[in-house]
Amino acid sequence: MKTECELEKIKNAISQTERITGKNLTLPILDSILLIASQKSLKLRATNLSLGIEIEIPARAKKEGTLAVSGSVLVGVFSNIFQNENISLTGEGGNLLIKTKKSQIKLKGRTCDDFPTIPMVSGATFKIESKKLVGGIKSVYYSSSVSDIKPEISSVYMYFNENNLIFVATDSFRLAEKRIKIKGFEEISGILIPFKNIPEILRVFGEFSGEINVCFNKNQISFSSDNIYLTSRIIDGVFPDYRQIIPKEFKTEAIVLKQDLLNALKLSNVFSDKFNQVTLTIKPKEKIFELSSQNNDVGENKTYLDATISGEDVTLGFNYKYFFDCLQSINTDSVSIKLNQASKPIIVSGVSDDTFTYLIMPMN
Repeated sequence: MKTECELEKIKNAISQTERITGKNLTLPILDSILLIASQKSLKLRATNLSLGIEIEIPARAKKEGTLAVSGSVLVGVFSNIFQNENISLTGEGGNLLIKTKKSQIKLKGRTCDDFPTIPMVSGATFKIESKKLVGGIKSVYYSSSVSDIKPEISSVYMYFNENNLIFVATDSFRLAEKRIKIKGFEEISGILIPFKNIPEILRVFGEFSGEINVCFNKNQISFSSDNIYLTSRIIDGVFPDYRQIIPKEFKTEAIVLKQDLLNALKLSNVFSDKFNQVTLTIKPKEKIFELSSQNNDVGENKTYLDATISGEDVTLGFNYKYFFDCLQSINTDSVSIKLNQASKPIIVSGVSDDTFTYLIMPMN
């Protein structure tokens, strides 16, 4: 192979693909980036067997060819080349020669025969704006279980219902659901995207502003744009029927300003115990909305917030982190907190926004 391309384009492509390379003692080729030079483009591929990516950049090939090179080495080389100029890449004797006006670098190549193929997913397809897909995933993924013991909840669940693309995640202690209005979709049965693959999906498409083509079958899902093709395996499992645990009626409701609640939670966390427990007390008749926490080694704290309250008195404990996490997904100035008895779930949402619902199980 022998090709030329722009420095910035290949630097960005290497940075994105290297993050998806794998570390596998039985298949060491996984820590490589596969370079494929064709007449008008250079493709960079990487995979860790759960995720796969291919990025295509413009290039001028004098000789087509394929070569695999260590991803971490490529990142180390290109992060230290600063000249704003074209880069020449040549495969010679199984090695990669990199030339600029001021540098000549020789990298040891690897045989391409062992490099796994990245599946071209075929199946059901739909298109969605990148910001909607990324926004939906971001709104819920932090609620996924980080443990693989129950893979079906170590995932982001995605399905389509009544003109809504719905994203859900839970770790059995809290649950987040985000609905995004999209018309013209066929019914989509549940897709379980592994939690460990989510950060890379967000990173690759987080700055992309165009439309993404999504294709999936029972084993794989792919996300593609003009020059990026990303695949992820799908978890074979059944997501819990979460809708039956979301209460339909509530005995108490409080509405508070989101920023006031954020500040009070941060203060309460300073005094929370090793379980991150904060106690919420609501007394509608006395117009009291109180957050309190206590730590024998630090001290104790009580914070009162202005709130619009209705219903019955209730006191319960909850994990500070669970409550704090969800506020990033609420875009309104005010937050609605709905409760029943002390042993029943807390429901949090934005005021006048039914697209996001968050459930927190209280602490006993």
